[in-house]
Amino acid sequence: MTIVFTIAIQYEQDVVQARQRTREIAEQLGFDAQDRARLATAVSEIARNAFQYAQGGTVEFSVAGEPQTFLIRIQDRGGGIPHLEDVLAGRYTSDTGMGLGIVGTRRLMDLFEIESLPGQGTTVTIGKRLSKRTPNFTDSQLQQIRETVIGRSPENPYQEIQQQNQELLRAMAELRKREEELNQLNQELEETNRGVVALYAELDEKASSLQQVNELKTRFLSNMSHEFRTPLNSILSLSRMLLARMDGDLTIEQEKQVTFIQKAASGLSELVNDLLDLAKVEAGKIEVRPSSFEVSDLFATLRGMLRPLLVQNSSVTLIVEEAEGIPPLYSDEGKIAQILRNFVSNALKFTEQGEVRVSAVQTDHTITFSVSDTGIGIAPGDRERIFEDFMQIDSPLQKQVKGTGLGLPLSRKLAEILGGSISVKSQPGEGSTFTALIPIVYPNATELTTILQPIASVELTRLPILVVEDHPETLFIYEKHLQESIYQLIATRTLAQARLALQKLRPAAIMLDILLEGQNGWTFLREIKGDETTHTIPILVITIVDNEKQALALGADGFLIKPVDRLPLLNKLNRLITENKPQKILLIDDDPAYRYLVKQLLINTPLSILEAANGQEGLNLAQREQPNAIVLDLEMPEIGGFDVLKQLKNNSVTQSIPVIIHSSAQLDAEAQSRLAAQSIAIVSKETGSQTTAMSDDKTLGVYAQLQDALVKAGLVLEVSGKSHV
Repeated sequence: MTIVFTIAIQYEQDVVQARQRTREIAEQLGFDAQDRARLATAVSEIARNAFQYAQGGTVEFSVAGEPQTFLIRIQDRGGGIPHLEDVLAGRYTSDTGMGLGIVGTRRLMDLFEIESLPGQGTTVTIGKRLSKRTPNFTDSQLQQIRETVIGRSPENPYQEIQQQNQELLRAMAELRKREEELNQLNQELEETNRGVVALYAELDEKASSLQQVNELKTRFLSNMSHEFRTPLNSILSLSRMLLARMDGDLTIEQEKQVTFIQKAASGLSELVNDLLDLAKVEAGKIEVRPSSFEVSDLFATLRGMLRPLLVQNSSVTLIVEEAEGIPPLYSDEGKIAQILRNFVSNALKFTEQGEVRVSAVQTDHTITFSVSDTGIGIAPGDRERIFEDFMQIDSPLQKQVKGTGLGLPLSRKLAEILGGSISVKSQPGEGSTFTALIPIVYPNATELTTILQPIASVELTRLPILVVEDHPETLFIYEKHLQESIYQLIATRTLAQARLALQKLRPAAIMLDILLEGQNGWTFLREIKGDETTHTIPILVITIVDNEKQALALGADGFLIKPVDRLPLLNKLNRLITENKPQKILLIDDDPAYRYLVKQLLINTPLSILEAANGQEGLNLAQREQPNAIVLDLEMPEIGGFDVLKQLKNNSVTQSIPVIIHSSAQLDAEAQSRLAAQSIAIVSKETGSQTTAMSDDKTLGVYAQLQDALVKAGLVLEVSGKSHV
């Protein structure tokens, strides 16, 4: 840093001199008139603050840094600025206007630093970078500027005021000129905007027309494809019947003619299918159905599908490499298979001899599928054209093989829908390699995160129930039905989600809706019951259509028609999960009358009832017998109900046994909350004699509560006698 000049601020005219010297030095350093005025004004404001509030200070001018910056440091030994943060933030107001100069200076300068300590004064450093067009000043040049400034005699205050007025007039003239330019620019912008608006209107009209044409084309392709499918399927079926000689023998010539008809119909059917898929893609109606699958399984399916094509060309070998070390994909298996099938089909068509090789490797978060051949190759100029609709490249083999020109365009669009891409490398006469990059997880698979969250929070003390239901309202009802029971709902809205859930956990049962939007619940039912690892899981079909016979014939373990009430649903789940195994409950109550009352209320149920007359006996029986549920009184001698409950939950053998609190104790809010967290239900005892118990409406109400609690605990209660379900 090179110091150019220093001024002491002792009198008011020194503030004027500081302003003059600032302007002179700035002129010597190459600043234009506007920047000179900014610098002079900033120094004048800060120097005046030093004189007015600190009774003096110093102003030091220097040049430093790279690129070079004109620095001015104003320092005083006053009492400091008590509200500096508020001043800098613009929040401080003062009757004297203190703080406005600091804020204004900060806006004018490229560099602004301030340090103020109570009782030690304030130091303000401001600076402005020299113009990029100005060469760096050497120490000798700065010394020369210093001598020039010292040699000039200070102007009197009246001359300084005159100079300020001239600067103000120049600034006003500059502002007036800028205002005129701005008005002219605004006028030009308005004219341009009118033209742009007219252009946008024309573009919107053209876009709307093109959209209508595109929609008409898509609708035509879709309708045409559907209309063609029926007669084509009839032709194919009839030709197969003729070739199978179902209605008599054919001559050699007739067989040849029917074979030509069948091949022509097959080619046309392929074209129709491609057109229909293309129409769906362009209309945005293609549906992606992601599911988890292994690449090895996909390759095994491809081998079987492509085997008939190899019969037509025995000089070409199809090699499908083993997919090792590749994680499962969560994407649309059918669409990936369609892409690879198109690749391999093209490779076999345009390879006279050699091999076609299919492989897959993992690259970061994608799987790279490659199909390489030793065929005729593709010229550089045709490598993008082959992805245009109906495009077929002229080649010697093109005349021998038939195609639609839609396979590759459709494959590229399908890959893009799955979040991937397609590329090709080829050399004429050497062969081609088509590559499809597919993300391991379909990017728009929001259900993947929604399914993982509930799985991650499965409660160890509750049994998971996998629910496959696409209506959120019904899922909400099921959630309420299973609330506070021993069952925890694992909600899935698609079959893909359900399959993912089954990979993460083994549910105690599955609740399956058959009429899922765009999906076949019957297929899922057959899939679960046909898999050795899942066929023992009970499946409860719940739907709006009475298809009980079909559901049971396909392996369902139970059937209910919507809407389903809470108790029937819980009873059905209890029966399916317990598989009619004997169930027992433990009554822990020191009052024999209440034990007798509960036994009488449950006399017509298939439950075995154990009794304990005190807490210790109850703990011993629970440890030894491990009942399906415990009905616990709170007010007992020696070991009270609270201590019994605590010991039950701390014992690994008994902690998962559902507990029903059955007591006449008056509970405050804290006790209610603590018990609710550790029990299935809290049922209050009602006073009444043993002899009138069965006829008393209150007792029947208590029994309904107790029955409800037992059902929530997973117990099966038969509808019989005085029991009410």
